[in-house]
Amino acid sequence: MRIPQLRMEATFAKLAISTAPAQLEITQPPAEMTIEQPKPELEINAIRPRLTIDQSEAWAEMNLKHVFRLIEDAAKDGYETWLTYIETVSAQGDELMKIENGGDVIAEQAQANSEGPPLEFNIGFVPSPFSVKIDYEPGKLMMDWKMHKPLIDIKPHRPVIHYQPGAVHIDLAQHNSLHIDVVT
Repeated sequence: MRIPQLRMEATFAKLAISTAPAQLEITQPPAEMTIEQPKPELEINAIRPRLTIDQSEAWAEMNLKHVFRLIEDAAKDGYETWLTYIETVSAQGDELMKIENGGDVIAEQAQANSEGPPLEFNIGFVPSPFSVKIDYEPGKLMMDWKMHKPLIDIKPHRPVIHYQPGAVHIDLAQHNSLHIDVVT
């Protein structure tokens, strides 16, 4: 006798997994930078040296005077001569007032008025040493630098980030099944 048999065929469920990877893109734009260096400024001030030579006294000693000085010296000499003459005449007048005191006043005055001053002779240097006056003022040089700091301007840019997340897709690729057959 034959006993019926049950034959079972089972298929398991199958999953299908598909993935999309994540994507990350990072770009860094370069920063904008400007650098400017202003030129330095230089200011120069100079005081020139000064040399002064005054030789008017040396020329005057050689009797090569300017006309204004000749007139001034002549006026001064005339004034001094006039004062000396007044002094002499006044003194002689006083002597004549006292003639009764005796003495030969008139003869002495005649002799004094007829003679000139005694002449002097000596060796002289024309012009005399150090008659030329020299004066010197040294010059100065002043330099003033004005330095300027560089002008730096930086504009940074943030990085550009693009992110696309990944995905996992799970699908049922095959359904599970159970198939039962009776075999006789």
